Amino acid sequence: MFGMPPLMTPAFRPPRDMVGTWEAKLTTMDAVFTINPAASVSGRIGDSTVIGGRIVYNRSWFGQLVHWRTEYLMVGKLSKGDRFTAPLTMRGVGLEGALFLSQQPVELKLARAQQPVEIRVDGEVRQGPFRPIFSYFGYDEPNYTYSANGKKLIGELAALSPVPVQIRAHHLLVTGDGTPALKWGSTNAYTEDAGGKPVYDWTILDRIFDTYINANARPFVEIGFMPEALSTNPEPYTRHYPKPDDGKGWSYPPKDYAKWAELVRRWVVHSVERYGKAEVEQWSWELWNEPDGGYWRGTPEEYDKLYDYTADAIKRALPAARVGGPGTTGPGGARGATFLKQFLEHCARGANAVTGKRGAALDFISFHAKGWTLMFEGHARMGLDKNLVDVQRGLELVNAFPEFRALPIVLSECDPEGCAACSARLYPQNAYRNGTMYPSYTAASLSNIFKLADRYKSNVAGMLTWAFEFEDQPYFEGFRTLATNGIDKPILNLFRMAGLMHGDRVKVESSGALGLDAILESGVHDAADIDGLATRADREMAALVWNYHDDDLPADPAPVHLALAGIPKTAARVLVEHYRIDDEHSNAYTAWKQMGSPQQPSPEQYARLEAAGELQLLESPQWLEAKDGKVEMRFPLPRHAVSLVRVSW
Repeated sequence: MFGMPPLMTPAFRPPRDMVGTWEAKLTTMDAVFTINPAASVSGRIGDSTVIGGRIVYNRSWFGQLVHWRTEYLMVGKLSKGDRFTAPLTMRGVGLEGALFLSQQPVELKLARAQQPVEIRVDGEVRQGPFRPIFSYFGYDEPNYTYSANGKKLIGELAALSPVPVQIRAHHLLVTGDGTPALKWGSTNAYTEDAGGKPVYDWTILDRIFDTYINANARPFVEIGFMPEALSTNPEPYTRHYPKPDDGKGWSYPPKDYAKWAELVRRWVVHSVERYGKAEVEQWSWELWNEPDGGYWRGTPEEYDKLYDYTADAIKRALPAARVGGPGTTGPGGARGATFLKQFLEHCARGANAVTGKRGAALDFISFHAKGWTLMFEGHARMGLDKNLVDVQRGLELVNAFPEFRALPIVLSECDPEGCAACSARLYPQNAYRNGTMYPSYTAASLSNIFKLADRYKSNVAGMLTWAFEFEDQPYFEGFRTLATNGIDKPILNLFRMAGLMHGDRVKVESSGALGLDAILESGVHDAADIDGLATRADREMAALVWNYHDDDLPADPAPVHLALAGIPKTAARVLVEHYRIDDEHSNAYTAWKQMGSPQQPSPEQYARLEAAGELQLLESPQWLEAKDGKVEMRFPLPRHAVSLVRVSW
């Protein structure tokens, strides 16, 4: 069918467009060729290595497979003894022609290979401590805490963190019988008898906090909302989500600030009696939630007054207690920024409603930071930029008050968007919550929040993930949760990865990183952000690597070349553990879909889902040679996948 290739001219220098690495998928094998400027060729065909490969200029030649003027010829030998020839022509951005192995032609279409992302970790350049700011979690529904799945999840959260996780919940002072519901909860901690005398009942609150303490977790106490007997506008009181015009009595100021203060004081005293002074002194007491929005139907001045009474009551009960706020919405918006600024001004120099003096006690500052999600051209698009802008603007506001610049800052909700109870069934843009997009987003967010804290010299103590679990809901319904019916979702494994990182943050450079400023300016809409966060501790290093994009679209895996330097020269070999979150690893959602998406899984299926939800290794741990204090790895990283590479010696 083909004659022998024609005579060739002597070797030459190939055109610039031909230089580089090319790859093709053949019928029974793959081929990769690297053509260098001197016309030599390296690479492989199947499992055979190219030997003595070169490019020469070729005269006109035609055949039944190749019907065009073939301008170049690639020739060489293979490690298994075959010789090969490949008449080629440039076609747009590719090379096309025929590959001859022992005179058997195969159509050849070469595409330029994707260049590897070079990620370099320098363990000698320390950039500050790796504080476990990820170890904060929260949710609307406090009565889910002591359910079977709630206890299971809190135990898992406590187990993944090197420090006690801190857990924040709404509705801790709301009136009711403790019946759980979406975006609602109650404890009945405060009621009044017929004569208006306060009645305190800590039974349900104790069940909630006991669950935390028994799991070696710790409450991040959100003080709210208003008991029905204290509300200035109590009716209607109970909320029935998702009804928009439902009970709001819990969101009004108190009709008696002294009674409110006594409720708070007794709560702190009871906590000390039950859990001990040393333990409760470690808790943070935050007043209310998003008082610049629908959670507070008073004025900013009334919130400041409530804060004065609350802080005074807490300090009278426990002088070393930590009190703060205001937990506003994102300062990237005018409403949140304005409220946060006026609150800080009040704490710095405002008239105190209790003492009559200037200012109020403030031990930490809290505000929220949220991204956004929407449907864009038929797919989900996220907004990491908005999330980070909220953080940036908040840090700038705090820095405007020199007296508060050193205070701990807790992002007491820090999430991709604002509604945990809005399911993907009703809001399809929220389908990101079940799979790998959520953990890759969170990895990028965590790293960039560290960078913002470094830039503004801010004391960021926590970035709280507002996600937990919902009872009596379908499997993988697309709520913003960490688990579904007791099955861990991929996002939980991102926090497990972070919990395996220790010591100091160290320098990371990535050729695939967009950089903080570019993300703040325009998000991650064009190229993906392929970057890393690395740590160094005694006898170990770790690198968290992600492939994140704001758009939930398929893409080819990115080839990654990871180099970790700074290993002691005395360590000839190192143990490498490579953990992975992707479609096939640490992913119960994929396993559930492969089962046919059962809503009533069998015991055997449930056990398989539990196992699939655990953090998994990409491959078995291996000992690698460290050369000159450096170890290198190459691996493909799928879109929205996350790897954790731990090296120990």
